[in-house]
Amino acid sequence: MAGRLKGKVAVVTAAGQGIGRAIAESFVAEGATVWATDLDVSKLDGIKRAERRKLDVMKTKAVDAFAEKVGGIDVLVNVAGFVHHGSVLECSDEDWDFSFDLNVKSMHRMIRAFLPGMVARGGGAIVNMSSGASSLKGTPKRHVYGATKAAVIGLTKAVAADFIKDKIRCNAICPGTVRSPSWDARVQKLGKEMGGYEKALEWFLSRQPSGRIAEAEEVAAMAVYLASDESAFVTGAEFKIDGGWTL
Repeated sequence: MAGRLKGKVAVVTAAGQGIGRAIAESFVAEGATVWATDLDVSKLDGIKRAERRKLDVMKTKAVDAFAEKVGGIDVLVNVAGFVHHGSVLECSDEDWDFSFDLNVKSMHRMIRAFLPGMVARGGGAIVNMSSGASSLKGTPKRHVYGATKAAVIGLTKAVAADFIKDKIRCNAICPGTVRSPSWDARVQKLGKEMGGYEKALEWFLSRQPSGRIAEAEEVAAMAVYLASDESAFVTGAEFKIDGGWTL
C-alpha cells in the first residue's frame, strides 16, 4: 500500500545510517515529506527526495532552532542513540551522563520542541527507538544502555498519557540486534577483546533464538505503521522486533 504517509511531514533523527536511514527512506517511499537529520550531514548523502540537515540533538538551542525552521509536523521519529558496552563496574560517570543525554534527553528535547506544533495541527505520531535491552530484558554488558532504553519506554508512556486528548500518539519500538554500520563497528571492537571478529559475531548470534540478525528495513516497516493512520488506535505501547530474543 504505497502512499500510506502521503501528505504527512516527518522528522527523523540519526537518519544517516542503519535504522534511521531505513526509516527515512521508507517514509519517502510512502509519500511523506521527510526532514532527515544527522550530526554528520555527509551520511545523509543519497537519501532521495528528503530535506537533509545537520542536527546535534544534544544541544537544546540547535533543536529549538531546527523546530522553528521546520514548523509544524505530523510525525517525529527519535532514533539517535549510543550503545555503551560494559557492566556497572565499567561505566564511568561520564559514560552514564553521555548515554542518558544522547539516548533519553535528546528525545525529551525533540518532543518538547515539536509537540506544540503537532498539537496545533490536530494531532500526530511520535515514534521513539527503545530496545529489547531495557525494562523488557536484562542484558549482559548493557548496564547504562539498558537503563536509558528503559527510560525511553517510561518517557513514551508519559507523553502518550499526557497528550492523548490532543490526538498525539506516542509509541516505542524495541528492536533486538539489528544489522547496521554501528552494530558492525561494535562487533569489530568486541572482536579485538575476544580474539577475532568471527568469535564476536558468534557471541551476538548465540543470543538470537531466530538464528539471525534483523535488517533495518524490518524495523522501518514498524515505524511506517506507527506513523500512519493505520495505527490510529495505538498509543503508549512498546513493539518488540527481536526474533524472540526477549521471550
